[in-house]
Amino acid sequence: MEFINRIELRGIVGNASYNRIGESQVCRFSLATDYAYKDRDGNPVVDTTWFNVTAWEGKNMPDLRQVVRGTIIQVSGRVRTFKYTMADGTEKSGWEVFARRVTILPPDDDPIQPQMYR
Repeated sequence: MEFINRIELRGIVGNASYNRIGESQVCRFSLATDYAYKDRDGNPVVDTTWFNVTAWEGKNMPDLRQVVRGTIIQVSGRVRTFKYTMADGTEKSGWEVFARRVTILPPDDDPIQPQMYR
């Protein structure tokens, strides 16, 4: 039996930072995705979720310097969870996406309008 840890996202880049570690470049960026629906009263609601993504240069990666705020990106990769301790001793947990493939999508002429689900 094969176990699967796979995620696919398409959204808009928030913040992006670049670092060089040894001979490799890494890009860490936030990615916003929207889920649109109507509430019980029929009012449209857009739920935005932010993801932290880490992408290393190499195969299936564009020039990571093109990953800037406002860029529309599609990412496929895996999710990793982690735990850390705050300065006050409180334990927290989080998760991040390790990108296997990043695709920079062309900008739309119109602002992104999430499809309303019924």
